[in-house]
Amino acid sequence: MWGLVRSGVAPDHPKIKTVAKVFEKVAAEPNFRLFGNIEIGKDIDIEDLTSRYDAVVMCTGSSIGRKLGIPGEDLPGSLSAAEFVPWYNGHPDYSNLDVDLSGTTAVVIGAGNVAMDCARMLAVDPFELDSTDTADHALAKFHTSTIRKVYIAGRRGVEHAAFTAPELRDLPKLEHTDVHIDATQVSEAHARAEAAGEIEKHLASNLEAWRSLAEHPKSGHDRSMEFRFLSAPKEIKGNGKVEEVIFGINKIDNGKVVDTGERYSIPCSLVISAIGYQAAPINGIHFHNGIIENEAGRVLGTNIYTVGWAKRGPSGVIGTNKSDASDVVNLILEDLKEPKATMDIAMLIPSDHQIIDQASWSKINAAEVAAGEPLGKPRVKEVSWAKLLSLGLN
Repeated sequence: MWGLVRSGVAPDHPKIKTVAKVFEKVAAEPNFRLFGNIEIGKDIDIEDLTSRYDAVVMCTGSSIGRKLGIPGEDLPGSLSAAEFVPWYNGHPDYSNLDVDLSGTTAVVIGAGNVAMDCARMLAVDPFELDSTDTADHALAKFHTSTIRKVYIAGRRGVEHAAFTAPELRDLPKLEHTDVHIDATQVSEAHARAEAAGEIEKHLASNLEAWRSLAEHPKSGHDRSMEFRFLSAPKEIKGNGKVEEVIFGINKIDNGKVVDTGERYSIPCSLVISAIGYQAAPINGIHFHNGIIENEAGRVLGTNIYTVGWAKRGPSGVIGTNKSDASDVVNLILEDLKEPKATMDIAMLIPSDHQIIDQASWSKINAAEVAAGEPLGKPRVKEVSWAKLLSLGLN
């Protein structure tokens, strides 16, 4: 339930998760109905919905990690953020993922907030996660982790990074982790941005956050995060498992990223790629380049609409999706004609298939919250599908 809030947002960012309270308020409305534990294209066909409802809105997001497309990407020890994030967030499909934290160095490839989350979860002292809803299996692994150095590598310049300023400003607050960024790379990025014209507000804020981060005093902690820009992964090498990543050194030439031909390597035992997502296929829905084929949210020729990452691709945050959803609702109102006679979805599902309605979800939620209270946690997530379903019955 609750998709990104439950399985995507990092456990050490609890304030962001408070948006779930809005969901709960909507779910309490008398005209709201929840049909969980139903997979479109498997348990029910999309045609069953479009024939019975005036509008069907696909808000399925993007859950498949994009590939780096380099040699060695499939070596043990090379993971996608699309696997690592739901693993530490307690998604049942990933609870048994093999995450080897027995080395000393990890490399995260990507320059957005997901990459930042992955690096931070690896680099922080796990005691800082004890009061969060990090999945128990992941928390136990973090406590035995010997990872002490985490690199974040982006192929473009500092000015192109998609990290948000609040995320950057939070990094110096890490109590047991030093964060490094080459001050020269920051000043060069600022000079390139100035040369391109007036620096827009968002970029100016980010560059100031980078400057502040570069100048922030280091405390000599044994745990560290280091940003490496203009670094393009070329190959992951190792004998039966990840042992190093070979990077090409890029430069910015007339606003374009250019490979200089120079190379360097980072010895490591874990690589996490966080270079974007694409939507998982759904029977009966046409996709193109990892998103649902649509025009401004309309799936032409149908009464299907789409919002969020399934509509635009993996860009923007929760607030972006909120305004996007508002726009699509206006499209639906614009298109709405004579209402159809609807049939309860439950009538289309075999009688022996358990549906999770709002009452069932409330039981699951209450059980998890209750399990967390004596431990000082917001909740203890259940990571077994069978146990989650059983909690919904009690």
